[in-house]
Parts: sequence; C-alpha cells; structure tokens
Amino acid sequence: MLRANTRARGFRTAAAVWNGIKCMVVISGPSGRQWPQARVDTGTFDWRPVQFAVRIPSNAVEVSVGFGLEAVTGRVDLDDIRITVARTPPSDIPSPAPTRHRGHDLPRLRGAMVSPRSLRESDLATLGSEWNANLVRWQLVRSLRPGDSVQLDEWDRWLEEELRRLDAMLPALKRHGLLVALDLHSPPGGRGTEGWYSGSAAGLFSDAACQDRFVRAWEHMARRYKGCEVMWGFDLANEPVEDAWTGDVDDWRELAGRAARAIRAIDPDRTLIVEPPEWGGPDALRRFLPLHVSNVVYSVHLYLPHEFTHQGVDHPAAPLRNPGVVGTKHWDKAALRAALEPVVEFQKTWNVHIYIGEFSAVRWAPDGSAGRYLKDLIEIMEELGWDWTYHAFREWDGWSVEHDEDRSNRAPSPVPTDREKLLREWFGRNQKPAWRG
Repeated sequence: MLRANTRARGFRTAAAVWNGIKCMVVISGPSGRQWPQARVDTGTFDWRPVQFAVRIPSNAVEVSVGFGLEAVTGRVDLDDIRITVARTPPSDIPSPAPTRHRGHDLPRLRGAMVSPRSLRESDLATLGSEWNANLVRWQLVRSLRPGDSVQLDEWDRWLEEELRRLDAMLPALKRHGLLVALDLHSPPGGRGTEGWYSGSAAGLFSDAACQDRFVRAWEHMARRYKGCEVMWGFDLANEPVEDAWTGDVDDWRELAGRAARAIRAIDPDRTLIVEPPEWGGPDALRRFLPLHVSNVVYSVHLYLPHEFTHQGVDHPAAPLRNPGVVGTKHWDKAALRAALEPVVEFQKTWNVHIYIGEFSAVRWAPDGSAGRYLKDLIEIMEELGWDWTYHAFREWDGWSVEHDEDRSNRAPSPVPTDREKLLREWFGRNQKPAWRG
C-alpha cells in the first residue's frame, strides 16, 4: 500500500485518465510490465491524502515506485510518502475443484451485454429469437459523477428500481430463450474508484457499511431469484478495483467469499461469477486465488490492447489497425492468444470454467480492424470452450455491430455489417434452454 500527502497548483485536465500526477508502482515479471497507479485530481488543491493498494504477483522480479507528471503542466508537492505491506499473500490455498462447474447443460453460452434502461421486448426478440443468442449479461448500473450521492439508503432504492425492471422483463427473456448473468455493475460505494472519485469516504473498499450492504444486497437477490430458471448466475461485482482499499476492511477475495457464502446459505446451487481485481483483466488472475465456495465460474474482460479497442473513446487518438503495432508490440491473433495465457493457466490449475463477460472494439477502428479483432478473439474463446457475451447490444453505438465504421453516422446500417454477421454466425450455433416457451 502506498500513501502520500499531495498538493497541486494550476493543473489542467489530463488528456487521458492515466495521465496527470503520477503516484505509480512499476511491476516487472515474466508476463511483462504493469503500471498500477493512484488516481489524483487535476486543478488546484491544498494538501490531501493519496492512497492506493496494489497486489504484487508472486512471480514479480522487480518492483519500483515512481512519482512525477505525465502529459500535464503545473506544480505538485508530495510529502510523508509511506509504503506498507498491508497484507501478506493468503495462506488458505484452495484445492482444485473436483468437477468443472459450468452452471448449464448447453454446449455453449453466447450472447451480449444489454442496457436495461433502454431495452424493449422487441430488442430481446431480435437478440434471442432472430439472432439466436442464448445469454444476456444484465447490467445493474448506476451512473455516478463527481460529487454525486453515495448514500446507502438511496442506493437501496436504486437497486429495487432496477430489479423491478428486470422482473418485468423475465417473461420476455424466457420467451426468447435468453438466460441471464446478473451483473452488479454498481455496488454500494462504487466498485472501488467511484466513491473515492466523488470525494466520499464511503467506498466498497474503504467503508465497512458499504461492504455489509453489498452482502445483504446479494442475500436479497438470492431470495428473490431462488428457483428462477432464467437466471444463470450472479456476477458479484463488475471489474472490482482495490486501489482505494484501506487495509482495515475486506479485500475483494474476502468480500466476494463472504457474499458467496451468504448466497449459498439461501441458494445452494446458484452459479456465482467472480471477476478478479484490478479491473477484471486476464493478467489479474495471476494474482488471484479461487474462493472456497462451490459452483463458481471465473470471468475476465478482454480489451487488449486497450489503446486499440478504445481508440478515440476518451480522447482523440491516431488510428490503430489490427493486426498492427500498438506501442512497441505487434498485435495479432498469436499475441491475443499469448495475452490470454494467464486465464488458461488459472483454468487448468484450479479446474474452473471461464466466462468472458465483456469483449469489444470500437466500430470505427480503421479498415475493418474491429471485425478482424473480434473474429480472432471469438475463435480463440471457442477453441478454449469458454462462454461469452459481447459488449454490447443496443447500448452505446460505439460498440454496436449494427452500425458501420463511420463514426459520424449514428444511424444503424441499412445492411448487416461484417461484425453483425460474425456474431450472428456464432449465435446460429447456439442451443436454447429446454424451458424456452
């Protein structure tokens, strides 16, 4: 854990979230380098604490700490810098699962994420009946901005509203043969960064009340959906981020285990979906141990390399192609396969099933690059036998396979794009649940 006091004068907003005032740990190991860092405000502010936690992988060969500025101008002062070993690696090493739990008896689950607030039954009919998807990752998502309230009573009211929205759609989901992965995209206090970003002391990894509410919320959902055949699994938290962890509350593995055991006391059979910190990426599984709970599927999200998949999303960027060079590395199907090796090793070591909850590339990646990227990635996932949901169906048009490469054109394409044809080709291989009405 790294702690420091910092103050700043005259900083402009950074071009990208990773630019600005740098309080960073650099980790080198066999799989390459990682750069976890604190998120520090821009602008002008007086002394305030900065704190972030980072898991050091067991195979790290070198770790260093860096401070400075990146792609911004201004003055920053840092004082009282402390580096602490907040927690040693866990000693409760689990045994590999006796059987690989999948939570379904279908050859494969293939589908897409959906945005419930804009979703209509006609959308489910397109995805489930026309395109033949058999899974949706249903987001329970609440947009937060700096300064927004994170009061727990208000969070409870928001959650109930979202669950009623899901309840109203359950008959349609069943009619169109769509299982549900219920994704708690916005846990109480935020997934790890939102509470900190809003200036609130209440966050999922800094406040015990938020953690208690997280467990109780899953108990509530376990009771509500016990016996619901449309519900495939509970995705406990989307892309948890431990950088705001204080050291005196549960870390993610402890909190996920507590929630999982609480669900198990109510529903012994429900599939649980667990993503690793930080941000649910493939390499995070090198630093994560499975839970001591049955019927768990492990999930990662695939946006590698991020500079390609998210080009032009947060800030202007030069066009990047696939296959092609990103930074100093050539990315192609072989590079993608290598980047997924931590997931393959985790699956083999612990005998667990893998579900890819999110993967995508922006539609305006030049010269058909997004389609080539998705084709390579899906072929790899299929070879490995993983379930998957594309990000996303009829959410933001930047990820839409129904829109062409022209970023300025916000209307769906009058003819199917190559990316739509690709998804529909794979969905066409799906089998539907036996209960489909």
